[in-house]
Amino acid sequence: MTTAHITDEAQRQLARTLDVERVGDGDRLTIDRLREAVDETDDPAFASMGEAIRSDLSGKLDAELLETELERLSTQLERLSEVREQGIPDGETEPEELYRELVEPGWKIYDHLVDVDFFESLEANLPRFTSEHIEGTAHELIGSDELTDGLERLGFDEQERIALVMDVTNNNDRLARWVPTKEIPSEVEFDVDHVPPLHQRAAGGVLLWINALDVHLWQNRILITDEILDDGYWDIKAMLGGFHLLAKAALEITREDGLTDSQLTAAITAGAAIMIVNQEEICKNVFWITDEMRAPPKAR
Repeated sequence: MTTAHITDEAQRQLARTLDVERVGDGDRLTIDRLREAVDETDDPAFASMGEAIRSDLSGKLDAELLETELERLSTQLERLSEVREQGIPDGETEPEELYRELVEPGWKIYDHLVDVDFFESLEANLPRFTSEHIEGTAHELIGSDELTDGLERLGFDEQERIALVMDVTNNNDRLARWVPTKEIPSEVEFDVDHVPPLHQRAAGGVLLWINALDVHLWQNRILITDEILDDGYWDIKAMLGGFHLLAKAALEITREDGLTDSQLTAAITAGAAIMIVNQEEICKNVFWITDEMRAPPKAR
C-alpha cells in the first residue's frame, strides 16, 4: 500500500507558489516549513466571501446530522486500509458492498447540503478557480492550524498533507476547466439548466466514483494489479479527505466560534480542489485500464 507520490518538481512548484526558500532535489518540504513562510492572516476578500455564505445559510444547516455523519465518515477513512487489503469485492453473481460502505455517510451529508441550497450559496458567493484565488486558498490552508491539524486527525501523515496542498496549488489549468454553472457558455451542446453548481459536481462526483468501484473492480478483477489498487487507495483517501474538509466547513457555519470567515472560504475551496483533482486521477489510475497497466493474461 502506498501513500501519495511527490516529485521534486511538484515540490519546487509548491515552493514557488508560496514563496518558500528554494527547494533542492531530495530536500523535502514539511508543513512546519511552509507555515514559517506563510503568515496566518484573514484575507479581507476571503473573509467577505465566507461572511456572505454564513449569512445565506444561517439557521438552515442541521448541526447534529452533520456532526454525526462526519464522525461516521472519519470512521470509514480509518477502515480504508482494511478495504485496500481486500482490494476486490467478494461475490459469486454480484459484488458485495465494500467500497460503497465508505461513502454511505457522505451521501447523507450530500443530500442534506442539496436540500438547504448549500451548493447554490457557494455558486453565488465564490469565484471560479483562478490562480489568485488558488494561491490565496493555499496561504489560508497552510497558515491555519485548524485546517492542517484537522487533516492530521483524519489520518493524513506529513507527506499526504503536503500532497493535498499540492492538489490545490499545482493544478491551475485543470481546476480552471471546472467553471461555475453560470459561466458555462450558452452555445454548449447540453442543457445548462440541468448542470449542478460547481461544488456540487465536485462532491457528487467523488461519491459516484467511489460508489462505482465495487462493480468496476469485481467485473475487471482479472485485469487488476496491486499497483492499480494502491493508486486507487490514495485517490480514494484524498477524495474523502477533500469531501470531509468541505462538509466540516458546512458544520462550522452552524457554530459561533471556530473557523474564521476567511478560513471557511479556504476550506471550501481547498476541499473542492482536492475532490476535483483526485476524481480525475482515479479515472486514469483505476477506471481506464490500458494494456500497459493491466495484469498479464494467465493463458498465452
